Amino acid sequence: MTIATKGAVKSLDVSDLERNRVPIILSNTYHLLVRPGLEAMRRRGGLHKFMGWDGPMLTDSGGYQVFSLGKMRKITEQSVTFRSHIDGAIVELSPEQSIEMQQAIGSDIMMQMDVVLAPDVPRIIARDAMEQSIRWAKRCKDYLNLNREQSMTKDQKLFGIVQGGIHEDLRAMSVKGLTDLELDGYAIGGLSVGENPEDNLRVAAYTADLMPSDKVRYFMGGGKPEEIVAYVKMGIDMFDCVIPTRHARHGSLFVWGGEVTPELLNEPDFYKKIIIQNAEFEDSDEPVDPNCDCTLCTNHSKAYIHHLFDMKEPLAERLATEHNVRFYMKLMETIREGVENDVI
Repeated sequence: MTIATKGAVKSLDVSDLERNRVPIILSNTYHLLVRPGLEAMRRRGGLHKFMGWDGPMLTDSGGYQVFSLGKMRKITEQSVTFRSHIDGAIVELSPEQSIEMQQAIGSDIMMQMDVVLAPDVPRIIARDAMEQSIRWAKRCKDYLNLNREQSMTKDQKLFGIVQGGIHEDLRAMSVKGLTDLELDGYAIGGLSVGENPEDNLRVAAYTADLMPSDKVRYFMGGGKPEEIVAYVKMGIDMFDCVIPTRHARHGSLFVWGGEVTPELLNEPDFYKKIIIQNAEFEDSDEPVDPNCDCTLCTNHSKAYIHHLFDMKEPLAERLATEHNVRFYMKLMETIREGVENDVI
């Protein structure tokens, strides 16, 4: 899922997303609650209509801000209270309010409100957060079932989020508690938040193996291309990450290591990253990647995009972002082909 946190993918418009075959985007409940707000989103008929996007959309619940805005929030059993990162105003977000806002946004997939903590918190705190997340998942489901008529999009799906830090037994308890609620899909949360790579892969594989095989499995915040390939081999289906768009804004571009085939993805060096501002690209008339079909690679040279970054032209970020987004879309298309043909 390409990230459209505040209702837009940075530097791209909807036609760019459609041209690069982006199947689904992700937006964020907290940021849209702060601005433009619940009532403004309702007046505009939801985010699909507001931004002109006809494809599927998933919204995070705002729970990640429990982690990322750690110095600006307070967690109680009832809700999380934030100080807005915009003006310092108090913002309260409960499980019910999170679902209400996601109904106003009209996303096709809603995430439960959960408690995300750093990976190095004591085990007892990780367990408390995991258990509270299960209770909040039930509150999210109960509110949705009682208020479905409020949704801008009919038949919205609700996913639960498995927590438990790096502790396998807590992860197992979380899966059990969430699957008992019979939600529409399940996500692995609380990873890619600073734990070491070994713990990440160990916990992801253990958790994925416990999750229902007949429901969508979603790894939140993953990740690097090689991580996504590894997660798919574990049986995980969906991913999101800011890496492609954030790297693009700094001139870091993903380049295929050869002709793009499912077999290539089993090689350790199936891609590389280049920093296009480097002097070595100043006079290169070659495309950034001859194996890419994005606007940048089919129409321009390395020297041109190098020049745009050097001149700080806004077009540099647009072309670079489209390139990295297309790389990730091609990655997922190739993974899917590999799965279907038993290559991955």
